[in-house]
Amino acid sequence: MTKKDLVSKMAESAEITKIQAEKALNAFLDSVGGTMKEGGKVTLVGFGTFQVSERQERKGINPRTKKPITIPAKKTPKFVPGKALKEMVDA
Repeated sequence: MTKKDLVSKMAESAEITKIQAEKALNAFLDSVGGTMKEGGKVTLVGFGTFQVSERQERKGINPRTKKPITIPAKKTPKFVPGKALKEMVDA
């Protein structure tokens, strides 16, 4: 499903225009992204949790030169599905 498809489904389900649905979706994405950027997490009970995971600095090997390199630490987004979502998908 693409963003366009999701906007159409949201508009139909909520009985609003596609423009309103797209604004709502963009606001949701901006809010989740902004919260995660600040290091917070967003929990939607039953659906899941969006949070930031921190990866430690680690050693690796450059596949081209076979020389050891240091892979820097970084933050990555993570989604943990909730129980209701897991059950919905499994049904």
